[in-house]
Amino acid sequence: MIEWLRRLKKAFGFSFLWLICLIYFTQGFRSFVWTAVSYQLKDLLKLSPSASQFVTSVAFFPWSIKPLYGILSDCIPIKGRKRIPYIQISTVLSLVPWLILGLNAYMRSSTWHLIIFLTAQNLGSAMADVVVDAMIAEAVRSERSSFAGDLQSISWLSMAFGGICGSLLGGFALTNLKIHTIFLLFSVLPTIQLLSCGLVEENPVGSNVSHEFSNSSSSHMANGNNNVFDEDISLEKNSNISIIRRRKSQKKKKKRSIFSSKFLASENGNSLILRWFQSLKAATYSLYGAFRQPAILRPMTWFFLAHITVPNLSTIMFYYQTEFLNLEPSFLGTARVVGWAGLMLGTFAYNRYMKKIQLRKILLWTQIGLSILSLLDIVLVTRMNVAYGISDKATVLYGSALSDAVNQFKLMPFLILSGQLCPPGIEGTLFALFMSINNFGSTVGSFVGAGLASVLNISSGSFDNLLLGIVIQVICTFIPIAFLFLIPKEATGVST
Repeated sequence: MIEWLRRLKKAFGFSFLWLICLIYFTQGFRSFVWTAVSYQLKDLLKLSPSASQFVTSVAFFPWSIKPLYGILSDCIPIKGRKRIPYIQISTVLSLVPWLILGLNAYMRSSTWHLIIFLTAQNLGSAMADVVVDAMIAEAVRSERSSFAGDLQSISWLSMAFGGICGSLLGGFALTNLKIHTIFLLFSVLPTIQLLSCGLVEENPVGSNVSHEFSNSSSSHMANGNNNVFDEDISLEKNSNISIIRRRKSQKKKKKRSIFSSKFLASENGNSLILRWFQSLKAATYSLYGAFRQPAILRPMTWFFLAHITVPNLSTIMFYYQTEFLNLEPSFLGTARVVGWAGLMLGTFAYNRYMKKIQLRKILLWTQIGLSILSLLDIVLVTRMNVAYGISDKATVLYGSALSDAVNQFKLMPFLILSGQLCPPGIEGTLFALFMSINNFGSTVGSFVGAGLASVLNISSGSFDNLLLGIVIQVICTFIPIAFLFLIPKEATGVST
């Protein structure tokens, strides 16, 4: 392990590896603060389950427009650099909302202010996620492609480690600290991330154009001054009237020179904006042209449908577990750690045993598995587990681990198909679009779940219709199976 890290350090440099690992660790550690957000919405703002899920869904919308951040960082350099300035901007967006919410009681007590700041924070996190992926792609493309798998591995390990630490410490913090203190504590990580950006050097792009323009402008000014100087020598022998005329002529020429340089600067600025616009337009058209191909559009449509046709009742279950079952924050943090373990187990099982199986079959059995696991919620709500001597905590822990593992069987085919379908040249942006579709589908599924909870009058302290809601969710889990024809028939987890 140590030798592996040394090889990566030698290939990419300590500063680069530190920033990459820190960003991914922070992404995973977000569970530390978002657990506190859930309790803020439930206990302090007294929001209903449907309203709480609505707030969370709106706040996570920036993750659904990830290609926009990729296109901006690719096409519009800031001071000649494409990545580090955007990392700095995204880090500030991630940092400032937590500071304001931690220090200002009024802001965190207002639902609309909370939505605005949480959305801004997610905007920063989503932008950082896209830009750091681009940094990794550029690093491994720069004659170090043999390290591509290693760099991805250390990234995912950092995020998993952050997720485990965030889940464990989040439950402990909620038991012993106030929520606004948790917001302030989390802001330490974005602060370190912002300072770490200064350690990474990025080669500027398009510097030749600016240098050439600068040389041209200075050359123009130098020629103007030389002409004036020659004119001074030729007029030295003239009368006083000629000297006065020369001075007037000199002032006019200086004014023309200044006006000319300003005009050139304006022309250069307009030209730069025009190039940015053309670059953005070309990237958008190429992305649209690639995505509308049936080979890409059909599978992505299935993954989107798989989210929006199944109501997401996770926030409602959180209310039920904390209010009716009286599960402590520390235990819910432990349950999320078990969920991370299930996720890693699912990834290992897929890579070890399922890569050669057709994706249609995997997705079929995944949907069936998710419907079966949803029955555990029915067992929990009907209290059947208590009748058979199984504790609520054991039921929640097993359900969390198994559901995250099975969900990974759906995510892995999505990642594989995305990689196989991306045409050369726009892999990063198109892959970000695929992930955005997945995130947007999840957001819509959360809205559907919030709407279902509202229709069934499921609210804090009133869970009479929760069983009906879960039954509807189980039935809806089978809907995506009817659309599996959209997945390529022979596609597997092995590139062909």
